[in-house]
Amino acid sequence: MAARGFPVRLGGTEVELRPERALYWPEGGVLAVADLHWGKPESFHQHGIPLPPEVLEDDLARLSAALRATGARRLLLVGDLVHSRRGLTPEVVRRVADWRTGHDVEMVLVRGNHDRHLDALPAAWRMQMLEPHLDEGPFRFAHHPEPARGHYVWAGHIHPTVRLSTGADRLRLPCFHLGEGVGVLPAFSAFTGGMDIRPRVGERLFAIAGDFVVEVPSPRSSRGTQGR
Repeated sequence: MAARGFPVRLGGTEVELRPERALYWPEGGVLAVADLHWGKPESFHQHGIPLPPEVLEDDLARLSAALRATGARRLLLVGDLVHSRRGLTPEVVRRVADWRTGHDVEMVLVRGNHDRHLDALPAAWRMQMLEPHLDEGPFRFAHHPEPARGHYVWAGHIHPTVRLSTGADRLRLPCFHLGEGVGVLPAFSAFTGGMDIRPRVGERLFAIAGDFVVEVPSPRSSRGTQGR
């Protein structure tokens, strides 16, 4: 079954919350992701902690799938593209460069806190780097989830998750957290921790469940449907 997104309208503009852990804005032709943390396993390896080397390949494959599914013309990386300077090994640089050759799209990094040490990105990645945010139409893309007058902000940094439970069954899933003026994207890398979110009145959570995005019913409302 093909992965299916969840359409949401914000101030008259439609976006799609994608199960690949990405946001798609059709009008701008933009796919946005946050918190990829490339090189994280390599950083841990250097401290003697073995982590699976397939993490990067899995994330790149999911990013390719999101680009193909949406036909996005631009890819915005909303902070924490890399995990640390140590993790940016020649092998990581090569693997990403090889992946980049297969994607003829514009790529822009909005720096996050983990990207502060980067003076420049590897030339073979063909990515522009900006700081501290990027304003596009009604939206602002920034790593830290801080409101901005006149824009709806799409951010990362928090790695939002939601806990679902029915009796003895419990499940923790990555999610999109949409507030009145700020929407927080799930961490794109599957190899990250997360922060459990308890929504306030008026906020919405959308859990990623396999190939679907599902709205989590608010405790104050029975609303909750699967994305079309």
